[in-house]
Amino acid sequence: MPLVELTDVHKTFPGGRGRPPVEAIRGVDLSVEEGEIVGIVGYSGAGKSTLVRLVNALESTTSGSVRIAGREITGLKERELREVRLGIGMVFQQFNLFRSRTVWGNISYPLEVAGVPRSERDRRISDLLHFVGLAEKAHSHVEELSGGQKQRVGIARALATNPRLLLADESTSALDPETTQEVLALLRRVNRELGITIVVITHEMDVVRSLAHRVVVMEAGRVVEEGPVLQVLSDPQQPVTRRFVATIVDDEPDADALAALHARHSGRFVKLSFRGDDVRQSDVFALLLQHGVRFELVYGGIEEVQGDTFGNLTLALDGEPGAVDTALDNVRALVPVKELQR
Repeated sequence: MPLVELTDVHKTFPGGRGRPPVEAIRGVDLSVEEGEIVGIVGYSGAGKSTLVRLVNALESTTSGSVRIAGREITGLKERELREVRLGIGMVFQQFNLFRSRTVWGNISYPLEVAGVPRSERDRRISDLLHFVGLAEKAHSHVEELSGGQKQRVGIARALATNPRLLLADESTSALDPETTQEVLALLRRVNRELGITIVVITHEMDVVRSLAHRVVVMEAGRVVEEGPVLQVLSDPQQPVTRRFVATIVDDEPDADALAALHARHSGRFVKLSFRGDDVRQSDVFALLLQHGVRFELVYGGIEEVQGDTFGNLTLALDGEPGAVDTALDNVRALVPVKELQR
């Protein structure tokens, strides 16, 4: 049974002041298995944040079914929804910490609301502070913390009630690249060591690449593509997905870039696509050299996704036409090849 299951979910907001209603979510089907890290990616207005609010019951659906751990939450009363929310932790972009409370007090808050006894609260807070690496900041105030430290407090607070599900809504957007990687590493530990399922909402494909097992791409309120991260990144099917992938790895040069490359390099241009570790670049390059074909890397790159590699390399090939043709026939047996015309 999936931990989260949405079936034909719609969410429409009233327009108001003569404006038409806004259909934010349009027939979404989505499931998240226990123990997964799922990245939901989309540009502004795609509907991803509304989707999160439906999962944590801060918004109700217009139609469709939302199940958490097999329990239908659509139509539950507020008291019942509060029980559901205790099993869901939230991490926010702007941290949402209480300035009037210390680090200890911020983590304590959800435990106080849940009625956890003082002795159990103290033990739980101490354990969480050590887990996120902030034991020495227990009695510091929020203003004394860096952005990364604030987000670690936010994660500790989200974990306070021992949730099965953690929702992270743009949780690294306000952080610098180095701090982002530290927070992502902490979220990986949350998943790996605590077994907590994580749904990450982001507009940054690099976050998905670094953290998620599976990616869901949204556009205009719909899920347009989903699958294992390496599969989607290495072979994107939808235009919006290809735009996201282009932010972390080059596909092929556009017409203007290709013309500029031809002006600087001679020979035939081909794009080679590498997926996973089944074929090494050195094997392909050795095959070209065996046929007397000289080559120069003129565009592209190779990226890593959690131990697997993918990417595209555009090469300029020089050699006898027949030798180049034979070499490419042999290379095609190893990796996808696309000839790039002027």
